[in-house]
Amino acid sequence: MRALLIDHSAPSGLRLGETRDPEPAPHQALVRVTATSLNFGEVGHAVSQAPDGAVLGWDAAGVVERAAADGSGPAAGTEVVTLGENGGWAELRAVDTGLLGIAPAGTDPGALSTLPTAGTSALRALRRIGSLAGKRVLITGSTGGVGRYAVQLARLGGAHVIASTGDPDGHGDRLRALGADEVIAGPEHTGSLVDAVVDCVGGPQLVQAFQKLSPHGTLIAVGDATLEPVHFPPGAFLGNAGRHGRSIVTFHLQDGPLHGPDLTWLADRVAAADLTPQISWRGSWNQVHEAIGALMGRRLHGKAVLDITP
Repeated sequence: MRALLIDHSAPSGLRLGETRDPEPAPHQALVRVTATSLNFGEVGHAVSQAPDGAVLGWDAAGVVERAAADGSGPAAGTEVVTLGENGGWAELRAVDTGLLGIAPAGTDPGALSTLPTAGTSALRALRRIGSLAGKRVLITGSTGGVGRYAVQLARLGGAHVIASTGDPDGHGDRLRALGADEVIAGPEHTGSLVDAVVDCVGGPQLVQAFQKLSPHGTLIAVGDATLEPVHFPPGAFLGNAGRHGRSIVTFHLQDGPLHGPDLTWLADRVAAADLTPQISWRGSWNQVHEAIGALMGRRLHGKAVLDITP
């Protein structure tokens, strides 16, 4: 099969080449991949650490080529969206059936491929808040893949959504179209306190957002885009003056139940147009170098999708 192989001599660290087909375990389905999306974490960190010849890729969508031998998962011919630690940047992928969501027939695979990491991260982070109806929820890094899904999902849950971005004038209209009630330039501009925060930025913004939490509010630390130190001022964790009961919750996508049901639910929402994938760049995987350049240059405010072309 063809795949994007790690090649540290290439400008982007990847080259399109031939490798052996995967051999599925009994609990895995063999999926023919038709689209994959890129994540900053895998491109910015995983590629540099992987050995030459490896096939990475967390997120992919396609069609089941061969059902799992143990009888779990969908039948051959089913359209699916998949999540895994590697293998998504290839024509064929062996996928644990618990990490595979069933998509409505005819759903755009490019749109589906944006869901596994970004969509499930947003969904599971918001679940840590509990009921969203009527709550003021601040989302930092709202123009990124996770942030955009968090804005939409929080709105679907009935929250008052405050989207934080470094360029509210440039991105305000798009974020409001996704469901943001307010678009601000940073957590310090929230005005009144918030009930919860989904922080996709880290660094100083995490500190500012924590200071805006109402009593018993929760901050879910999803991302660390800045890679800057986090310094809380003296007294930041005192519980007096109505600041009691606030908490910071760390987040890891692989924690919790298997992702299949979440992926299926998200795929249904995309097919019904309840969620917009917000694809910022799309092209053939022959253009992977262009896609990575745009992603690493932070010129994208949304997802980059590669179509796996013959």
